[in-house]
Amino acid sequence: MKKPNSSTTSRTLDPKAPGRVILVGAGPGDPDLLTFKAAKAIASATLLLVDDLVNPAIVQAHAGPRTRVVHVGKRGGCKSTPQAFIEKMMVTGAQAGETVVRLKGGDPFIFGRGGEEVEALTRAGVQVEVVNGITAGLAAVTSLGVPLTHRDHAHGVIFVTGHARKTAGGTGQPSTLQPAIDWQALAAVAKAQKLSLVIYMGITDALHIQEQLLAGLDGKTPAAVIQNASLPQERHLVTTLANLVADMARQDFASPAILVVGEVLSTAQLQLQVQLQVQLQSQLQGAFKAGHQGLV
Repeated sequence: MKKPNSSTTSRTLDPKAPGRVILVGAGPGDPDLLTFKAAKAIASATLLLVDDLVNPAIVQAHAGPRTRVVHVGKRGGCKSTPQAFIEKMMVTGAQAGETVVRLKGGDPFIFGRGGEEVEALTRAGVQVEVVNGITAGLAAVTSLGVPLTHRDHAHGVIFVTGHARKTAGGTGQPSTLQPAIDWQALAAVAKAQKLSLVIYMGITDALHIQEQLLAGLDGKTPAAVIQNASLPQERHLVTTLANLVADMARQDFASPAILVVGEVLSTAQLQLQVQLQVQLQSQLQGAFKAGHQGLV
């Protein structure tokens, strides 16, 4: 992993130089899915603030030798640098003449808090640019060989967070986690309008999500979980909504992972059935040949 260059951490940039911030999407993980524009932005950085979900190979390949690299965490369920402090680092760096690149997994504007950061930077009078990346939800279903929309199965797609929001308790009461989404209402809309559901950060609360979706969707609705989408260690499971959580637990799926629910996955189920049939036929043919040779 690329380390901050100690020879550059104490340098003083020209405060008169116009600093700026670029929010860059690093994509789902596979370095080959990084855009050309993102690669150029990373190479231009004097200060690089990197999320945990960014593949280290991207930083190693594209960051300049004198770039200061600061890792800020931001992995669900793990210790991270507070968001307010990250925004302060971006503002302070830009005001000192730095080219600050905030490197995020996926796309900055899809559950990447890019909107909040643009607002904070704009309030501070800092020039900000956004470079999109391939979002994990798209890469996840692509790895299954199916689309998010389909003329027969899905007329649209909903990207939604499964992450519960922390709400402050009353006087003397602890804060509590409350679902940010009305899953029953979402299920009703998805069923009526034939929409695919792509759920980010839904592993921790998967049982609640499943129970609520089942109030509006048939238990036989195809569902999938894709862990580490686009990476060599990717794992995926195609099942039904009724069996999703139990199957995930049985196979020990964990974050980072995407949940997908919708009839568009029926094509993935068909592909898996065909693959199993081909494998079975191959095994039977192999067994037949071995038995035949043993009789000769």
